[in-house]
Amino acid sequence: MPRRLIALLLGLCAAAGCGVRSEGRAVPETGPSPEASARTVERAEAVQAFELLGQLDDAWRDRDCAAVDQLTAWAENTLGGRACEATRNGRPAPTRQEYADPEFFLPAPAGEDRWFAALAREPRPAYFLFVHEDGRWRLAAGPIPAEGDGAPEPTGGAVPSDDPSTGVKARLVPQRYLTYLTDPAGVSGVSFPKGDVAAELLAELGRRPETVRPDRLGTDVRLLVGPQRALLLPAGGALVIHALEIEYRQRPGPGRSSLAHPIYGRDDLRGFTGSVKAPELTGTEIVLLVTEVTGKGKTSTVAARRGLASLTAD
Repeated sequence: MPRRLIALLLGLCAAAGCGVRSEGRAVPETGPSPEASARTVERAEAVQAFELLGQLDDAWRDRDCAAVDQLTAWAENTLGGRACEATRNGRPAPTRQEYADPEFFLPAPAGEDRWFAALAREPRPAYFLFVHEDGRWRLAAGPIPAEGDGAPEPTGGAVPSDDPSTGVKARLVPQRYLTYLTDPAGVSGVSFPKGDVAAELLAELGRRPETVRPDRLGTDVRLLVGPQRALLLPAGGALVIHALEIEYRQRPGPGRSSLAHPIYGRDDLRGFTGSVKAPELTGTEIVLLVTEVTGKGKTSTVAARRGLASLTAD
């Protein structure tokens, strides 16, 4: 047999194993491949990630902004950036309750996008969103306290907004808020129930400029960029976790060089700007939302939280 053919056969035999076990190679086990397992979020992993809340509380208490940055992502990272730095200038750090009795909602394996949602029932129902970024779990949103006495009971796991069964409804939810809040005349036809967080926010946006006169107040509402997540509900419904960004721009009235009625208090002004007086202000708030969308497409807010992310004295 020619030498080249022998060499080729030996090479193929080595690649296939040919019944010879190498001392340095483990025998593969049956079940999911390591790659598939890496994409699946197991409950034990979620339990461990939920314990990051304690570390985050310690970081806020110690004003360790580097740790806050490492433990957060998306909305919570935006809320923890300049806001954490402001606590070093005397602004009170947020007081966070110790949440317990969580139920976890785990998505099916889907690419490299690893995340899960949680509903903690003690001391009061609140939703959380965790994402896996840069090799570690981070808190992306939460707590988002439920409105009223209870929280809707999801019936299944968590799904991304591109899920074929609920994806369209999930993707439309944030846009409905944006349309509603930027359409005070109601021309678009988008509506929310009376007393809903969205309805109260719309009323505030319309009322607030009058409360600061003679100052002038401008407002801009935007979607906080990021993929929406959904938890399945009965009858084709879903809970959608998303966020809005509201920017306020306050300027002195005609003939004035300073603000008459700053919309933010002295602690916020001192923490973010270093002074209790400012000729002009630009503040950015983040509104975290959990919205119920029914199988017929009706929407209502079931959980919300709002925080000041940045404040500048222009």
